[in-house]
Amino acid sequence: MKKMIKFLLPVFVTACLTACQAKSKGNAEVNEKPNVVIIYLDDLGYGDLSSYGATEIATPNIDNLANNGVRFTNGYASSATCTPSRYALLTGTYPWRNKDAKILPGTAPLLIGTDQPTLPKMMKANGYQTAVIGKWHLGLGTGVVNWNERVTPGPNEVGFDESYIMAATQDRVPTVYIDNGHVAGLDPNDPIEIDYDHNFEGQPTGKENPELLSMKWHHGHNSSIVNGIPRIGFMKGGESAKWSDIDMADHFLEKVKDYVKTHKDKPFFLYYAMQQPHVPRTPHPRFVGKSGMGPRGDVILEADWCIGEFMKTMKEEGLLDNTLIVFSSDNGPVLNDGYYDDAVEKLGKHKPTGALRGGKYSLFEAGTRVPFITYWKGKIQSQESDALVCQMDLMKSIASLIGAEAPKTDSENVLPALMGESNTGRESLIIEATSRTALRKGDWLMIPPYNGPAVSKQVNIELGNSKEFQLYNLKEDIAQQKNLAASNPAKLKEMYDDFIAVRGEKYKKTQKLKLK
Repeated sequence: MKKMIKFLLPVFVTACLTACQAKSKGNAEVNEKPNVVIIYLDDLGYGDLSSYGATEIATPNIDNLANNGVRFTNGYASSATCTPSRYALLTGTYPWRNKDAKILPGTAPLLIGTDQPTLPKMMKANGYQTAVIGKWHLGLGTGVVNWNERVTPGPNEVGFDESYIMAATQDRVPTVYIDNGHVAGLDPNDPIEIDYDHNFEGQPTGKENPELLSMKWHHGHNSSIVNGIPRIGFMKGGESAKWSDIDMADHFLEKVKDYVKTHKDKPFFLYYAMQQPHVPRTPHPRFVGKSGMGPRGDVILEADWCIGEFMKTMKEEGLLDNTLIVFSSDNGPVLNDGYYDDAVEKLGKHKPTGALRGGKYSLFEAGTRVPFITYWKGKIQSQESDALVCQMDLMKSIASLIGAEAPKTDSENVLPALMGESNTGRESLIIEATSRTALRKGDWLMIPPYNGPAVSKQVNIELGNSKEFQLYNLKEDIAQQKNLAASNPAKLKEMYDDFIAVRGEKYKKTQKLKLK
């Protein structure tokens, strides 16, 4: 027996060690899966950050990401407006492929099909916890929504385990938070009613009751009044559920901080969709007057502070070494977007577009070229990159990062560029602005002829419309002052052919596009 025990003991110990090592290795493999966080701002311009050349405003916390990660100079949203960009980000698909991918009202049905591939679905299928916190603006329900019951389908039906959102935008009703489909804090005895066409009897509006306003409307925002601010659309009821505008940034910040604290033991994908600097700009009193540029500058400072606080939490929870953070904006900047808030009057020397031309709603570069930063402590080295990358590419790139199979979409794998390991991104990109499209390829941008005004008078932004083809060499002329279409017909034809190859003959016919 003693001989038997003496023989078996080393075998038993070896087996235990092997099992422990296997278990340890298995845990290590699980723990090695990186968390992924997308921080997405709203209407932030290419020149709105000090890390992108701003001299009149300081954004130290975002700069910290840029200065210790990859700061892209050719990073793009897919579109010059919010809903289409968010659609592309989450589906990896060009928004112009979906005819409904336009700026949506708060009552619009869910834009993403529940059977459609999405980034959160892909993450979830590969063992990730998934969450969206902040602005949604991709539609909810089927078109007829009872806000007093669970609103479905929504984010939870397209891949997010958890969602805490505003339905559309801060300037649109309903002005309530929605927690996994349910209006947060709703009193069933005070039901919500929403209508975008007709007001409810007895409800004051910005147009008819200017004496009730704390913020004056300029255009479009003259319907229901909430917290002294006139909104787009009409709303009645739900008083206990209405958000506090000045506390919104803090509110979403607490939600994302709590999320990472309570989900840190397993890999997570977090989409933190901030509301700044979209209108109405309502900085918390802590930030009022701090920028010297009025509410727009103040909310950019507020957003920068929120990101700093979020990063502190990530550090405290020991998550930075194993988290890829992507920072960007859904489209370019706009100053007066519907309210009188001194954005124009107090701008001073600040240039929200940087050296770019255009802005939100525009096919010129400032519409879609936006701040784009990737950060991963210890994994990504500090550098500037001129690789051409788009938010739409996150689908396939993150799939490559986590060893997953990406669904077939318009997304391209630019992971080496995102990780700072290569200066090569995608070869070309179709950009979009209010259903109009153009081609960026290499150093060049080609804009086909489009009818319509050259400048939007309401927001004072050049839209990129012209009766002639436009061709710009962005490397030599980033401000797009020299149209080379007439002087370089060979390059124009090359760009045109490439554009039609992607956009299709049907688009060519409907737009009556034709080279001379």
